[in-house]
Amino acid sequence: MIETILDNDLYKFTMQQAVCRLYPKARVRYELTNRGRTPFPSGFDGLIKDRVARMAGLGLTRDERGWLEKACPYFTKPYLDYLSSYRYDPDQVEISQQGHTLWVRVAGPWRRTILWEVPLMAIISETYFKVTAPDILSRQAIRKRNQTKAQLMSNAGLTFVEFGTRRRFSAANHAHFLEDVLSLDHHGMAGTSNVHFARIYGLAPVGTLAHEWIMFHSALTDYATANAAAMDAWLKVYPDVLGIALTDTFTTKVFLKAFTRDRANLFSGVRQDSGDPEIFIRDMISHYREKGIDPAAKAIVFSDGLDVERAIKIHKFCRGQVKDSYGIGTNLTNDVGVNPLNIVIKLSWVEPEPGMEGRSTVKLSDDPGKHTGDPGELLHCRKALGL
Repeated sequence: MIETILDNDLYKFTMQQAVCRLYPKARVRYELTNRGRTPFPSGFDGLIKDRVARMAGLGLTRDERGWLEKACPYFTKPYLDYLSSYRYDPDQVEISQQGHTLWVRVAGPWRRTILWEVPLMAIISETYFKVTAPDILSRQAIRKRNQTKAQLMSNAGLTFVEFGTRRRFSAANHAHFLEDVLSLDHHGMAGTSNVHFARIYGLAPVGTLAHEWIMFHSALTDYATANAAAMDAWLKVYPDVLGIALTDTFTTKVFLKAFTRDRANLFSGVRQDSGDPEIFIRDMISHYREKGIDPAAKAIVFSDGLDVERAIKIHKFCRGQVKDSYGIGTNLTNDVGVNPLNIVIKLSWVEPEPGMEGRSTVKLSDDPGKHTGDPGELLHCRKALGL
């Protein structure tokens, strides 16, 4: 189901380059969280192990590298050399099952384990639906849904990016969605987070950084300074591109304390991934104005479990106040008549460099339902931040 190393989200590669440059000796651990408490069928772990083992043979081809050089000029030659030699190591992935509960853990050097998250989730999702074989809509009905969504967003003047790799129904359905939308004269799709499909369909690959980047810096420094350290480190690698900051790793309230005038000027915008979008818009506009920055010159990327109706509502609220775009995932690539899985794989432990004590990592979202990590560490994080 994963047939190329590029079948992954762009931000895994942009972060991998940053890790290789700044933190090449860091070691980490990731763990699966089954937010939806989906029961997995007996023997499911064996199927996942088999699919993971097959990924060991994937490598960047010459044609793929040539395309990356043109489509992603911020990737340096040393990084592309590294990626060309990179191979997935299935021994880094521990998979087990107890009853209907699936356990997945990834551990090893951060620069090597960072690419596992998204394809692992895609494999779990697609395998689950293959095994359970639910009744789904016809191809014709799915095409109609896909095109109707794109037309509604286009008619509303809304620009969106497809973000649906990790919880897609299948790789085939993912491709079908893109084909259905691209067949329209007007669709409003500005790109895809999936690097492979960007290459195949001539789309812009889109992505910057994920929560793990800030979570890592909380272990490197502390919770109070993690956002500042993470932004400053990102700017060392990408001083004038990929400038969308992520706000909700330890709540937006805490992020804004670190989002000084200088940093707010250097980043082209922010991404909203939890909480109330209208409150977020007001808070960001107010923050920019307090810093003497025109909010209309900045962008907000919305990516919090969006569907078309919600995106259009947010777009109407943004109009005339701030630039807005939308990363829509599961609702585009897994809307075939089933209930998608609600799973995440998050960073859970970090050893920033040899000799430093390893530390648990957590994510303290603007939405309590999206908190991840050890409950005791979450409590410690809240106390440390005065929340």
